[in-house]
Amino acid sequence: MLPPFLTVPPIERWPAQWARPAFRWRLGIVVGLLLALLPVLPGFYHWVQSRPGRLLPDWLLSQLPVRDVAVPTFAAIYGSIVVALLYLLPRPLRLLHALWAYFFLQLLRIITLTLLPLDPPRELIVLHDPVTEALFRASTEAPIVRDLFFSNHTATMVLLVLVVGSPGLRLLLAMATAAVALLVLVQRAHYSYDVLAAPLFAGLAYWAAGRIMGDARARAK
Repeated sequence: MLPPFLTVPPIERWPAQWARPAFRWRLGIVVGLLLALLPVLPGFYHWVQSRPGRLLPDWLLSQLPVRDVAVPTFAAIYGSIVVALLYLLPRPLRLLHALWAYFFLQLLRIITLTLLPLDPPRELIVLHDPVTEALFRASTEAPIVRDLFFSNHTATMVLLVLVVGSPGLRLLLAMATAAVALLVLVQRAHYSYDVLAAPLFAGLAYWAAGRIMGDARARAK
């Protein structure tokens, strides 16, 4: 017998959902919107990096050690993404909710980065992410370090916690989220304000995605 988190009721599986036109157009629209963002984001993040910003005082940050913790940070992030995808892929409604939430999260971050130009903490150790550096066409010699408020890594981790339905997986992902939040501060890749605000924006993105989903989830139960 499969464990509960691997068991998917027939009405929540792909054949049942794909038969519904509302599901297909919601999925098609969000995939199109995410693909449309891809050519826009590199130029936007290079613009963010080109602007001078404000250096913020941060008492909480000053209480933490400074270390290069990139390896455990990305192990926690990408390990969590893999675990969440294994859970979400057989569950099209949850996957659809996650895609919409991630799209809204990126829109919110575009807004906050535009309105709040910041310089990174003085003790910054550059957090080299090969995936985002390839996506945003950033080089190791000229990394993007002014994309600060709010922490995208932390907010994405919070979204993973919100979109999975298994209590056990939620606990595991919540622990990984707390670890990532602490590690990006130890790396000085963010201010504490960036990390503390991330769950609020993740929750807002998740709520906005729920509005797009409408009563689709309710009808499937």
